[in-house]
Parts: sequence; C-alpha cells; structure tokens
Amino acid sequence: MLFQGKYSEDQETHSGTSYSVNKTNNIEEQTADKGWQQDLEKHTSNDQTLNCTGSDEEVLLQTGVQSHTLQEGSHVAKHTYICWKCGYRAEQRDHIFKHMRTHTDEPFKCDQCDYSAALKSHLDEHIIVKHTFEKPYMCGECGYRVALKYQLSQHMKTHAGEKPYKCDQCDYAGARKDKLDKHVMVKYTAEKPYMCGECGYRTAVKCQLSRHMRTHTGEKPYKCDQCDYSAIQKGHLDNHVVRKHTSEKPYMCGECGFRTAVRYQLSQHMRTHTGKKPYKCDQCDYSAVQKGHLDEHFLRKHTNEKPFVCVECGYRTALSSSLSLHKRTHTGEKPYKCSQCDYSATQKCNLDQHVLAKHTDEHEKHYACEDCGYRAANRWNLAQHKKKHTGEKPYKCDQCDYSTVRKDQLNQHSIKHTGEKPYMCWECGYRTTHPSNLSKHMRTHTGEKPYKCDQCDYSAAQKCHLDLHVITKHTGEKPYMCGECGYKTADTTSLTIHKRTHTGEKPYKCDQCGYTAAQKGSVDRHVMMKHTGEKPYACGECGYRTAVKSHLSRHTNKHRTKPSSASTVCVT
Repeated sequence: MLFQGKYSEDQETHSGTSYSVNKTNNIEEQTADKGWQQDLEKHTSNDQTLNCTGSDEEVLLQTGVQSHTLQEGSHVAKHTYICWKCGYRAEQRDHIFKHMRTHTDEPFKCDQCDYSAALKSHLDEHIIVKHTFEKPYMCGECGYRVALKYQLSQHMKTHAGEKPYKCDQCDYAGARKDKLDKHVMVKYTAEKPYMCGECGYRTAVKCQLSRHMRTHTGEKPYKCDQCDYSAIQKGHLDNHVVRKHTSEKPYMCGECGFRTAVRYQLSQHMRTHTGKKPYKCDQCDYSAVQKGHLDEHFLRKHTNEKPFVCVECGYRTALSSSLSLHKRTHTGEKPYKCSQCDYSATQKCNLDQHVLAKHTDEHEKHYACEDCGYRAANRWNLAQHKKKHTGEKPYKCDQCDYSTVRKDQLNQHSIKHTGEKPYMCWECGYRTTHPSNLSKHMRTHTGEKPYKCDQCDYSAAQKCHLDLHVITKHTGEKPYMCGECGYKTADTTSLTIHKRTHTGEKPYKCDQCGYTAAQKGSVDRHVMMKHTGEKPYACGECGYRTAVKSHLSRHTNKHRTKPSSASTVCVT
C-alpha cells in the first residue's frame, strides 16, 4: 500500500497501535494485535492509493466507499465511508451499504400496492402508515398519536420549543432536518429543476411537483378506509379522518371556548387572540398567521404564477384550494352533507352555518350578547358576533385597507385583487367570486325558493329575505334605530346602509373607474352595466335578460298579469 504524504521516520500512534513508517512508505506493524493486522491487510489488498497530508486530512480509497480519517493532535484512526456517487458519508459500514441501494434498483416491494423502497426499514414504515393505520405512539402532553417512534420524537420538540436545525444564511430554525433542507432549497437555491410538462409550472422541490401533477391527472392516492373520501395529499386525509370520523374535540381555547379535533388548528386559532404572525415574507414586510397564507401571498405578489389549471375550461389560479372549489362548478359536487336533512354544500363553512341556523334550537344557544340579545351555541360564535359591537376587525387585507371580523370573508375579498371569478353559471355564463353567490344566482334559472315561512305560504330564494319577511310581516319588530333621525328597521344591514345617508360614506369603489356607492349591490350593478355587459338575471318565459334583479321582477310581473297564449308577445 502506497502513502503519498509528509510522514517522518518517527512512529505515529493509530488508535493505540504503533506503525513504523520509513521513507519508502513501507508499513510494518509493531504490535501483536492480529485483528488490526487483518484489517490492515484487507485495507491494502486492492493496490489502493491513499493521499495522507497530515493529522487533519482524510485518506480516500479508490473504491469511493471508505476513507481513513486521521484526527488532528492524537492522529487517531477513524473510518468514514463515503459514497462515490453523491458524497454521502457514514461512520458505519452497514449504513453505507444501505445508502448505496438508493442508487440501484429498489428491492423491497410492498405486496399491497406498487410502492418499493431501497431499504427494508422504509418498507416497514410504509406498511404501518399506509396499510395498518395503527398509531401506537402517543404524546403525553396533548394526546397526539403517530405510527412511528421518530415521528413522536419530532412532535415532542413542538412542546419543548426545540429547533436544533438552524439555517446558516438567516435566522430560520426548524424542528426537523428535512424542513431546514426544504427551506434552504426554496429560499436560497434559484434553480427550479422540476417542471410540469402540462403547464410549465416549476419548483425546487420534487414532492411539490408530484402533488402539482395530481391537479392535472385528478389522482387522489390517499383514500379513507371509513368512507369514499380521497385526497391529493396525506395531510388532507389525516385531517379528514380526525374531523369526520373522530367525534372528540379535545383541544379548547381558554379565551373563547373554541374547540377543535386538530392541535395545529388550535395553535392557529390562538394567534387571533395574541396577534402573533410568525410567518414573514423575505421580500416585503408581510407577515401571516399561517404558513399557507404566506405561500399564497408569495405566489400572488412576488411570482404572479398560477400553476393550477382547470382542464375543463382553462381557468388558472395560484391556489390549489381555489382550483378544487372551481372544479365543483363543473361537477356539481357538494361533498359537505348535513346529517339531519338533505342539505349539502360545496364548502364546510356553509354546512356549519346551515346546522347552526336550522338544527340548533334556541335553548341550545347558551351564550347571549349583553348588547343586543343575540344568542349563540358556543362562545366562539359569540366572540365573533361581539366584534360587530366593538368594531374589532382582526383580519386585514395586505393589498388595501379592507378588514373584517371573519377570516373566510377576508379570503373572499382577496380574490377581488386577483380578478379571479372561479364560479361560473353554465346556463348563462355568469361568473362570481363566491360559491354562495352562484347558488343564489342559479335559483333565478330554477325558480327554487327553499326558504319557507312557517306562518304563511311565503317562500324566498335567500334566507335573509325570509328573516326580513318574518320580522316585517309577523312580528312587526324593528329593534334597530338610527340615533340621528329615529329611523327604525328590522335588520342591522338596513340600519348600516341608512346611516350612510347621514355620513355620506361610500365604501364600495369600482376598480375600473371612479364610481363609488353606499351599497355593494350598487357597485355590482354598475360594473355589469358599464364595464362587463353581463346580464345574469334571465326570464324563464321569454329569455329577457337584465343586469338588475329588480328589473327582472318587474318584467316577470308582466307575465303574471297577462293571460298566457301562443300569440302573446312579451314587450320589454
């Protein structure tokens, strides 16, 4: 074995074994330790050339699998195994052999699906997570359960606040190494080598490309074993199982009584009380309560990318959630179903509102507002309601001065800045930013009036119309009064609009001209009449169309007052 380096004739100590190194670099063992002699013979048997330049250098073998590290000072031999393909290092021989399988075929195959792995341990983990659903490891702090022991160790760091993996380019720290690796790749690697062949979307992370491709293929590989739900991402399936098949909601907010089945949702909720926004944009001063909000902001503001595309109509969006909601306009899917009646909705928040309104008795609404008598079924809803009195609007738009009491309202508002109208009527082409608006619009085609008065035969297309009917026709109550002029009304919305006649406030602005209005409906009509030419309200009798709903009502009255006949001509 030939050494090329700065060795003297003096003996060097190698882990307690003395070697004599002469000027011709011949090594003669000076100890009776036969184990070391055998190792040395194996180490030198393949005419391998080593480069040793001193006690702090590595001696690499031509096989690319082993190195002989000489520690500075004591010059103690230490074996390090290096992968010649990628530079991976290991101190144990079996670790390097396991690693080398990642560069060859994957011999360990799952007998229940087409998954394969380079290491048997990875296959074992796959079977536990994917095919058994066992979660034997439980956190003693919060009851969180996982399938694998190392996952519990990672979870425990969230309680300890431990974040041992620190970025050397900024102050980011993570509880897991893979999170740090992803952070470095996304933030400090300009390359985005993974590209979608369908739409050109590029990403720095391979798994993100895999998830993105499912938006084109419609593949949802993660399936619930208790119902027919399936998801693009495993995290979505986990959340579904907890929300739908676990009735427990062990996580409760001590401030307002909000309860949830998912711990991270409680963490996110608590930030609405503390105002903490830990996720900060590195290109502007935007910060967010949730990482998903920061990701959405980054896509909308700093990339203008819209990687998610509808294969049916070409609609593009920056958000996968917007695409999922949009697709339901094609399929008519309403996955959120009421367990007490046949109501179904495209979004869970709509179902929650339905259950509260229709299936929650007044005696179950234990929480009352001392300002106006409003009653709620839980403290969280009451807290949301009280913001109307205090004027608190914690959810603020980062693009304008809009703020609101509810997060879902902010999400809907944000769509206005993107110009997206993902919900479209296939009868007439009407488009809107909100699914509830589309549902209301569709009733102009079907004539459906699902909200029925239990005191007379009145029915309405919208619940707010029924509520107003009951107050004005059957109770006569007008609890809301203007302090300026004594005007009284049955609903808060009318009072708010009325007050603007005193203040002159016109908060609704057209983004295409200088028009402003006191009511949102006025701006909507203005936009349709002046800028888009849309006429979403259609007569089912003769095809008459208009941009103003009241015009349609007046028009349809003409049909009711005239006897129908084959020769009747509709005059508009």
